Formats: sequence, C-alpha cells, structure tokens
Amino acid sequence: MATEIRVPTLGESVTEATVGTWYKKVGDAIAADEPIVELETDKVTIEVPAPAAGVLSEIVAAEGETVELNALLGQIGEGDAAAASEKKEEKPKEEAPKEEAKAEEKADGKSGDMPAAPAAAKMMAEKNISEDQVEGTGKRGQILKGDVIAAAAKGTSSPAPSDTKAPARGPSKVEDADREERVKMTRLRQTIAKRLKDAQNTAAMLTTFNEVDMTAVMEMRNKYKDLFLKKHDVKLGFMGFFTKAVCHALKEIPAVNAEIDGTDIIYKNFCHIGMAVGTDKGLVVPVVRDADQMSIAEIEAEIARLAKAARSGQLSMADMQGGTFTITNGGVYGSLMSSPILNAPQSGILGMHKIQERPMAIGGQVVIRPMMYLALSYDHRMVDGQEAVTFLVRVKETLEDPERLVLDL
Repeated sequence: MATEIRVPTLGESVTEATVGTWYKKVGDAIAADEPIVELETDKVTIEVPAPAAGVLSEIVAAEGETVELNALLGQIGEGDAAAASEKKEEKPKEEAPKEEAKAEEKADGKSGDMPAAPAAAKMMAEKNISEDQVEGTGKRGQILKGDVIAAAAKGTSSPAPSDTKAPARGPSKVEDADREERVKMTRLRQTIAKRLKDAQNTAAMLTTFNEVDMTAVMEMRNKYKDLFLKKHDVKLGFMGFFTKAVCHALKEIPAVNAEIDGTDIIYKNFCHIGMAVGTDKGLVVPVVRDADQMSIAEIEAEIARLAKAARSGQLSMADMQGGTFTITNGGVYGSLMSSPILNAPQSGILGMHKIQERPMAIGGQVVIRPMMYLALSYDHRMVDGQEAVTFLVRVKETLEDPERLVLDL
C-alpha cells in the first residue's frame, strides 16, 4: 500500500509553497523521517521528511511547481528499488492519454473544472483579471498564483497608475546575450525584494548616525571570554552587548519599539529583537524573544542557535515571527557605513559596522581608538528626530560604559 507525501502545515499566514529540490528520484530507497523534498515559502525553506520507509514510487509535484497546504507531493511504495524503477519506465505510456488531454485542454485556452487557488483568486481581484484571461497550469487546469503573475506580465490587465513595478528590461545587445544567464528568483528572494520596497514606499524612513568607542567592550570581552566560554559553553561576542544596550534604550524610548496600525499606535511592552542573518538563499531575520529578560549569556546562546538554524535551512516559522526591533551587522562583511532599510512594520533598525582604529581627540590629545559607526533607520511617522537621536546616544553610552548593563543604568 502506497504512503502519500503531502505538504505539511507551513506556518501562520502561509498557504502555499514552491517545490524546491527533490533529494530522491523515483526508484530510490527511503528511510522513515529522511528529508525527501525541499519546499520554499515566502519566509523560510522547509524540508519535508518521509512519512514512512520504502521506495519513492511517484513524484506528483515537480520542482518549481507551486503547491498548497496538504497537496500531494509524491508517494512512497513498498518493495525494492528495482520494482519502482520498472514502474517508472511504464508510467509514461500509461499517462500518455492524460498528457494528450491536458494538451487539448490548453489548446482550447480554458481553465479546468477546479476553482482558482485562494491566493490566485485574491490576486486576480486585486489586478482586475478574469479567469478566462488566465491559463491554469495546476491539476485539472487549476489557476495558481504564478499563472496570474504570468498573465499580468503579458499585459492582460491595466495596472493602476500607482503600480511601482520596475519597467520591462530592454533587449540585450547581440554580442552580450550569449554571455548572460537568467535564473528565476526564489520565493524567499522575491519576498525580500517586495518587503524592502514596500518599506520604502510606506514608511517615512530617515537615518541618523553616531559612532561608538569600542574600547571598553573589547577589553571586557578579552578579559572574560575564556571564563565566559567555560561557564556558559558559548562564546562571548559583541551581539550580546549590543542587544542588551538596545533593550535598555527601547525601554527609555518606547516609540522606537512600537508600530503603526492604521490610525493606531501599538506600543510593545517587550523586546523581541530580530537579528539579520545572511544565508546563501538570502537575508533572513530570526527573532530573540524577550531579549530584555535574558542575560548576555542567554542571548549569545540563542543567537548561536538561530544563526546555525538559518544557515542550515532549519529555521521554523516561530523563529521568524513577532520581532519588534532589528539589528543588522554589516561589519562582518567589512561595511564601514550604511543606511539599513526598516523591517516593516517595525519602526527602527540598528546597523552595526566594521570596527576600525581611528585617531580620536580625547582630553586634548590625539589617541588611536577602535571605533564603530552606528546607523539607526527609523520611521519618522512614528519616531521624532529627538527620540531617534536620544535612542542612539543611549546605545552609545551603554557600550562605552558597559558597567551600566550590570547596574541597569
């Protein structure tokens, strides 16, 4: 008896995914709970484990196909790999009539008897596109979200004047065309692009800068890092100090920890700090929840866990939700200064940068100090300039005198 492989629950507000990579091919033996296929959602990449041991007898959803919750991905059959391989060879002949029927259906230019997917129906309503203008590519001709996007790209609807889509790319020169490579954006990259652009279009974003002398933090870190590692089994980095400094400043300037909802302001009486992490598939922002109630050791341990999960593609939806403020560290890549973009609907994001020795005038003398530029981007609709500058100064003061963290000053 065959065991079905279906799309699992993807998380809050996520209703569909794109089939990324099948780790097995038809005929391969599979162990129970072995990762068998990768699904890409708007927020994270999920590995689907095999529900039972056996042989992959059928792949229903091909790589690149959009699937909804509980959709059938494939089937696991009993028996050895050889039997499954024979089934694979016979299958094209058996399905030939189905393929011909599908081709005839497409030739008629009509969608099948399946209603449009919820996400597709919503997009058609938003773009004023009717079903007869869209060619469904799902099972039984079902219209999927990708089909609506493709129809809109062909010009089946007239976009509103406020549409902010990028203009169509002009043709490449003949001598350059063969040296170009076109790769489809992943769902995660598309979501990153959309959210960042939406943040620019929605928020009244402004950035204020300051610089911090890292001498005290570096001395404290060098003095206690071995003892810290021995006691807490986690390395003492800079992020623990910055996270605690940010939490202290958020308590003093609550507007930076709030968000706008219509005509209301929602103040968050807790600090869920997002940590921007770069991965080979794009930028993700896992969240350290209730960071204001954690010690530096607990923060460092949670950051280490989230960073490892992010880079291995093991982040859960719960790890990504609920952030109230974000920290991004471009310094690990060598950035000296930048203006980070808000992580909507949050009202603030702190950009850390490279620590660089520079000559500083201190007490009438020029001395060399390890300095870092800090950048706070904020939503000016929510946060006044005075509040933004005060927030950044508080972060600076705490880092330059880290004993404040111990005394809660």
